[in-house]
Amino acid sequence: MTRTEPAETPLGDAFHLYDTTLRDGAQREGITYSATDKLAVARLLDELGVGFIEGGWPGALPKDTEFFARAAKGELELKHAALVAFGSTRKAGTTADRDPQVRALLDAAAPVITLVAKADLRHIERALRVDVDEACAMVSDTVRFLTGEGRRVFLDAEHFFDGYTHSPETSLRVLDAAATAGADVLVLCDTNGGQLPLGLAETVREVKEKTGFRLGIHCQDDTSCAVANSVAAVQVGATHVQCTANGYGERAGNADLFAVTGNLVTKLGMEVLPTGGAAELTRVSHALAEIANIAPDTHQAYVGSSAFAHKAGLHASAIKVDPLLYNHIDPPSVGNSMRVLVTEMAGRASLELKGRELGVDLAGRPEALTNAVRKVKLLESEGWSFEAADASLELLLRREVAGAADEEPAAPPFELESYRVVLDHRSDGEVVSEATVKVHVSGHRVIATAEGNGPVHALDAALRQALSPHLPWLDTVELADYKVRILPSHPGTDAVTRVLLETTDGLHEWTTVGVHGNIVEASWLAMCDALVHKSLSPLA
Repeated sequence: MTRTEPAETPLGDAFHLYDTTLRDGAQREGITYSATDKLAVARLLDELGVGFIEGGWPGALPKDTEFFARAAKGELELKHAALVAFGSTRKAGTTADRDPQVRALLDAAAPVITLVAKADLRHIERALRVDVDEACAMVSDTVRFLTGEGRRVFLDAEHFFDGYTHSPETSLRVLDAAATAGADVLVLCDTNGGQLPLGLAETVREVKEKTGFRLGIHCQDDTSCAVANSVAAVQVGATHVQCTANGYGERAGNADLFAVTGNLVTKLGMEVLPTGGAAELTRVSHALAEIANIAPDTHQAYVGSSAFAHKAGLHASAIKVDPLLYNHIDPPSVGNSMRVLVTEMAGRASLELKGRELGVDLAGRPEALTNAVRKVKLLESEGWSFEAADASLELLLRREVAGAADEEPAAPPFELESYRVVLDHRSDGEVVSEATVKVHVSGHRVIATAEGNGPVHALDAALRQALSPHLPWLDTVELADYKVRILPSHPGTDAVTRVLLETTDGLHEWTTVGVHGNIVEASWLAMCDALVHKSLSPLA
């Protein structure tokens, strides 16, 4: 806990990858971290190998104070990162050693402290209500006091870019006050997030040439340029970049740690993470999303599940020759993987690649491939969607391969005779669904009836009751997710319902699709595909 610089990173202290998820990222609407959550987030960030983890604002927020206290007691052992406490400079009219907020920063026992200070004349005069001399004294006094107490100090120059445009001499005076007093890094903050890359880069270059100070960058994403602005700043000399996991933050968010890191590593060749760290980007991104209770962004650069997903047949044809023809990097280098999506846009190459991914060899089987392409396009035109239903697509491909070879497809684990679902509105107001299924399984005709809180629940319960004595693996299978979409109907037709079922056996998950004008039948089709897919597993 006493280290003040990154450990075991190839660039060492020459370049800082600084994470502020636990402070700035926590300001995102909908995120509420407990102290325990904050410890879990910090451990994941340390596993990834960031250089600095800003834990929060001790003294200002009780949970942040608790976090630092628990970290100091040994609940947070960091291997790569140095822990940072964030706070403000002393207030006007007092001294740093007497300011309770400054004292709270020392009490946090973090080896590094980041101070925030106004670097815009308008904010100094209107928000702080002091003159520039006093604002600079607030900065220098606080930095000098904290460095005298053995802390390493960084300065976040708040509203720097807007302030530099309005009054450059004031913004530079604030930087000089901090640097003269002993601050190691002066972080230029695009606090309102209104900068664009070329203008921001020009300002960073100009400030660096004028001052010779070590500069950092902190960008908000209000123009959707936070990542681009951060990378541009690094390209012109910033050696400290502040980010948040998945771009979490106030308003439109902050620079995304994973996109910035991906760009620095793969595009600029900068070893900002320990060896092997880049391959952990996707895993850590998704783990942090779970702690934040926010679904991962499927289209997030580098780490999103769709970041290397290809839909168009033209792409697939090229990928079949060389995957890098349509991928800007090798997906596993950031812990991700390439996927081929099969839709009505799919061509032969798409389906052949997807079949290979699913373990169905369509190469050298032109008839099966042709039939499969035709079937997929037809079903997609009727409302089916296979890009998120790999299990149903695999079953379709297997049937086409068997049909082209004049072979019987693999037998399903049961055969339906009939099912019936009724809705019972009882006198006490309770509404219960009852389902009866008649199936043939293992040479037996079985009839089962069950109740549920809805027709699909009742049908699932009845089917399980009928099959469980004959299919031992069924007890491990459960529904993980159920999605329903009512598709736009064609003129003169009834609406069509599409159901996506995600099923799990505790070790694996698979998704199936069913489409019908009746929601129960659509659910039944998806349910049957889920069980058939499981029955074909070697472990079933």
